[in-house]
Amino acid sequence: MALKASFFVPHPPIIIPEIGKGEEKTIQSTIDSYQKIAEKISQIKPKTIIIISPHAESYYDYLRVSNGEKAIGDFANFQASKVKFEVQYDQDFINNILDLTKSLSFPLTDVFKRTDKLDHGTMIPLYFINQKYTDYKIVRFSLSGLSLETHYQFGKLLDVIINETDDDYVVVASGDLSHKLKKDGPYGLSKEGLEFDKRFLEILQENHLEQLKNFDNKFLEKAAECGLRSMIILSGILSNYNYYTNVLSYEAPFGVGYCIAEFLNNERLVSNHVKETDDYYVKLAKKAISEYIKNHRKISIPEDTPLELLNKRAGVFVSIKKYGELRGCIGTIEPTTNSIAEEIIRNAISACSQDPRFNKVSEKELPKLEISVDILNESELINNKNELDIKRFGVIVSKGNRRGLLLPNIEGVNTVKHQLQIALRKAGISEEEDYEIRRFEVVRHQ
Repeated sequence: MALKASFFVPHPPIIIPEIGKGEEKTIQSTIDSYQKIAEKISQIKPKTIIIISPHAESYYDYLRVSNGEKAIGDFANFQASKVKFEVQYDQDFINNILDLTKSLSFPLTDVFKRTDKLDHGTMIPLYFINQKYTDYKIVRFSLSGLSLETHYQFGKLLDVIINETDDDYVVVASGDLSHKLKKDGPYGLSKEGLEFDKRFLEILQENHLEQLKNFDNKFLEKAAECGLRSMIILSGILSNYNYYTNVLSYEAPFGVGYCIAEFLNNERLVSNHVKETDDYYVKLAKKAISEYIKNHRKISIPEDTPLELLNKRAGVFVSIKKYGELRGCIGTIEPTTNSIAEEIIRNAISACSQDPRFNKVSEKELPKLEISVDILNESELINNKNELDIKRFGVIVSKGNRRGLLLPNIEGVNTVKHQLQIALRKAGISEEEDYEIRRFEVVRHQ
């Protein structure tokens, strides 16, 4: 039961015969792929189809789920008003995801201001599905101006709800790729548009959906795409599965990229519920943060602290995230206290209250925080950048009294060059200066 299939699809209105009036044959590969998807969904017979659309009413600061008993829509905006839709919403699923996100203070709303009629990003997939199968309910989500990481984390929350029932679900992520692929297209041509579609397809074909979060926002604006966040929400759902990607078609005859892909998932990798699996390092950091924020007190080292935290000294970094976004990070390159336990307590308090990039953590934020603790091994001097590995080694750069550090395996840091650039910027050292490089390994607790 649970998630049975998932798809990424485009939504060009011209693909609908009543709109295209023959011109839809120009993108016949997309039509053929849509028909294959519809046939597969008809064989699955899901109770509910979850649709993620960039054209449903949306807000900058919130993702949104459409709510109510049912919704209607038509293609009147495309001179095809006789093509109508009426769908029932899966109210149980909607209530469950609203309850979960409310308990986590996650930014999801069911409020709408203008109209909650079905949008073409929803209706175009349903047009093809309805030719084969109609006995379903839907849940419809729109996107937001929040970070790519927030959309990814939302996908992970959707997976929790999907797997709390015995019903079958299909997920359809609706979205076009770049709109700037031809000089004579409706939006013109940009090199970023061409690069976006190329990289997007590579990520899908290489089965590395987590890399979709690494696109730069300024680059995305120039690429003029509308489907990335839909796909990132789906990638958050799929992060809990063994899956492989099958790109059924890609074409762009009108200067807009149309991609159809299916994600064939096998067994689920994690349990159906979100569980607390903290080790002692993380528990100690959480306890220090909670006590300081609630009561403005520094905790004493607990009596049950393992000996390895009492008898060893090391540099420690404590990182705080909220909805996957950094909320505070403070650390020491070398030990400054008598034990790892004391180092954790001190740096946890600093991370939640003294990181100059952020306001002090508030008490109401405490349930939403994710904490990780990095224990640094002794650093070693290296002579060649080839001795660095962004996944395995952190880096320390120094010139005189200036010094900058970057931990290993940081999300969004994909090359040694990028790793060094960030560390140098932290230190106030230019790339042209003669600086020293040290590398170190960490043991990460999260």
